[in-house]
Amino acid sequence: MRVLLVEDDALLGDGVKVGLKLAGFAVDWVRDGQAAKLALETEEYALLVLDLGLPKVSGLDLLKWLRNRAISLPVLILTARDTVTDRVTGLNAGADDYLIKPFDLDELVARLNALLRRSAGQVTQTIQHGEIMLTPSTHEVYKNGIKVVLSAREFALLHALLLHIGHVQSREQLEQYLYGWGDEVESNSVEVHIHHLRKKLGSELIRTLRGIGYVIDKTI
Repeated sequence: MRVLLVEDDALLGDGVKVGLKLAGFAVDWVRDGQAAKLALETEEYALLVLDLGLPKVSGLDLLKWLRNRAISLPVLILTARDTVTDRVTGLNAGADDYLIKPFDLDELVARLNALLRRSAGQVTQTIQHGEIMLTPSTHEVYKNGIKVVLSAREFALLHALLLHIGHVQSREQLEQYLYGWGDEVESNSVEVHIHHLRKKLGSELIRTLRGIGYVIDKTI
């Protein structure tokens, strides 16, 4: 899943970006609120990790701008501001979660996975669909109780399709989920990953709508 990280501290931002990429996220990192606005206007993200003390446009103003545009993107505030008033202000402005610096990277990943589940209407840590079970926190996939080994991008693609089950996703949308800035995207990368998923999980799992995109149907 693709995450926009908005953090002006170079050392912290670099560490979070590396950690999230190791956890399987595609990460775009900007260091001020104005750059974040531009990214949000031109790209599609599954999650926003937002510092409050930003140059040019504050994190709180960016969050209000986002919600005033009726954009329902899940937002996790990541900040050193730890008073109750600060937390209440951030949550009332439209944040979905609030994590205080310093923090543990594993907790950040767990909270982001929880936000993804919540935004997709999932209430459990695993996504079950017919014979397939996917667990985002451990990056494990099982078919009929047997573990299936997937590459990081195969896992991310399957996760994206399962979170949007019954809704067709275009190739462009899936590329947005899989790749961040600077990642090399080959012209047929989505098709190749879909082919591998079908070989590993069954040809009937993912349906192609020619010229439109791909979908995992609600019933298989």
